[in-house]
Amino acid sequence: MANRDAVEWPVVGHQWAVELLYPLAQSGSSGPRHAYLFLGPPQIGKSTLAWAFGSALLCTDSGPRPCGRCRSCQLMAKGGHPDVRLVQPTDREGNVDRANGMLRVEAAEAIVHEAMLRPLEGKYKYIFIQDAHRANDSFANKLLKTLEEPAPHVILCLTANDRADLLPTIVSRCQTLELRPLPVELIAHSLASRGAADASEAQLLARLSNGRFGWALAQLQGKQNRQQREDDLRSLWQLSRASRVERLAFSQSLSGNRENERLFGLLALWTGWWRDVLLAQAGCADACNNIDHQTEIQRDAQGCAQADVHSFLYTLRRIEGYLRHTVNTALALDVLLLQLPRPTTSRSLG
Repeated sequence: MANRDAVEWPVVGHQWAVELLYPLAQSGSSGPRHAYLFLGPPQIGKSTLAWAFGSALLCTDSGPRPCGRCRSCQLMAKGGHPDVRLVQPTDREGNVDRANGMLRVEAAEAIVHEAMLRPLEGKYKYIFIQDAHRANDSFANKLLKTLEEPAPHVILCLTANDRADLLPTIVSRCQTLELRPLPVELIAHSLASRGAADASEAQLLARLSNGRFGWALAQLQGKQNRQQREDDLRSLWQLSRASRVERLAFSQSLSGNRENERLFGLLALWTGWWRDVLLAQAGCADACNNIDHQTEIQRDAQGCAQADVHSFLYTLRRIEGYLRHTVNTALALDVLLLQLPRPTTSRSLG
């Protein structure tokens, strides 16, 4: 069990991971491995944990690390530590683009060069590779050289959504920590304790987050995000009543966005909605996440055949996976929209 001060890491939840990493950074420890891979869905806390781990490794205090007071911790807080390199996906012009960018070979070459240099201030060079699942083949193959022949002063930390999107040879050379969804009550309490949300709003965001505190916090901080959700729900309700021609027209408007996270956010919202409808049909309405639209959930539950809802969710899950790989986007979305359940009862669009 880690020292009780481990809870002071700026990480919400994932205490098991903190307790595993915390001792490695303390004075007198045997030290960390050369490479770590943090896995989990977007906004679950991978980057926050990676940054806290780097801060602890480079902290120079003799007590529990990170201390938050030493020069190293202050430089980390400002994002300007000379022994830390943050590598992120970029567009073709070199601008950071985590939604649609790639990790390119030029970045891997910079990592190889950085790994050959001695630390300027700390004990380690800490290289944080964010969104490693967005690496192209050239980047991944180049990175393998550093992973296969690690320098003793270099610690690499990679984050990725799914191990299936990485080369098996990269995964095998890292110590892997797979972050799990957090309990609803933990997220709700953490949101409410920040004073920016009342109990009901915190509970709603916690339920909608699917265990991802980062997602819930981003929604809380951005009113436009909450309005976008309402607009997307209204669009879904209208689509479920629309003709085949109208559905195909909507599909066409989405078909050019396969690489856009906006599309996948929309599919996630659809999944969440029809999951709630299926739960209501099964008599488990208390487990629904869209608790601010219980009337609409009940109306769709009563108006749609349970088999149709189940079939749509199955198709949606498969097509979402296809869209992240090579597939005819327009055809996949056409199939999905034509299978969207059509309620037989009218419902208010509010």
